[in-house]
Amino acid sequence: MSEDQPTATSPLRRRGKAFAARFRRNTLAMAGLVVTGSVLLIALLAPVLAPYDPATVNVPARLQGPSLAHPMGTDHYGRDLLSRVLFGARIALQVAVATPLVAGAIGVPIGLLAGYSGGRVDDALMRLMDSIFAFPAILLGLTLVAVFGQSLTNIVLALGIVYIPQFARVTRGSAVSVVEEEHVRVARSLGASHVRIMLVHVLPFCLSAILVQATVTAALAIVLESSLSFLGVGVPSPKPSWGSILRVGKGYVDSGEWWYSVFPGLAIVVAVLGFNLLGDGLRDVLDPRTDPNR
Repeated sequence: MSEDQPTATSPLRRRGKAFAARFRRNTLAMAGLVVTGSVLLIALLAPVLAPYDPATVNVPARLQGPSLAHPMGTDHYGRDLLSRVLFGARIALQVAVATPLVAGAIGVPIGLLAGYSGGRVDDALMRLMDSIFAFPAILLGLTLVAVFGQSLTNIVLALGIVYIPQFARVTRGSAVSVVEEEHVRVARSLGASHVRIMLVHVLPFCLSAILVQATVTAALAIVLESSLSFLGVGVPSPKPSWGSILRVGKGYVDSGEWWYSVFPGLAIVVAVLGFNLLGDGLRDVLDPRTDPNR
């Protein structure tokens, strides 16, 4: 083990213990964890919980209201809405998990390099991120999906590109403050390479801000994927995306089939609320100034 390793890991270990203690005391963080965990569990158990195959057509049962046989009613093809909403959670959770991973895999190294290097490298990388950030998310998402094609993989890739600048900015902001800390100066004086300093001595102290950004991006990704599906350019049929169910259901609201739009809309609200609560809670937890017991 190198001489500088204890200096780098000891503060990180102390921060980890303090984070766990504050997280347990934070109501928003725990509520967000419960809601998000419940949605994740429902998505994983959708094949078990769903009473019907979400793609099974039953025309005689079309547009039936909520009942014991169909707790959320049926759609215009007689398909069970509860089953389709449950399976739609799987698509939403895949997007919520994969989008931050794609965006972070590109944005974090860019932000880390910019914050550590400073000067012209920082300016050039941040101006590149600003050029992407200048496009409205929905417009950039539509453009990228049109280029890549409609599939869940391509949509995740498109959404990941949309949110790269957010991860780059957050990581860069954290890295700028960390590079001046004592353990980084010690690593430099001991002759550690730039790559090692960035990965071992800077990146771990940026993870808290990156984690908060990941939860926020997960919520935004669900909304943007639902918006793309609502516009007809999201996950292709017959996969039951919440946005596509909502798009068809809106045409039946005036004729009294309210359940067609209400239940997928509520599913979007609950999933997004869970990630937002978790993100807000993490932001409070990771800011020691908000801890009443500090």
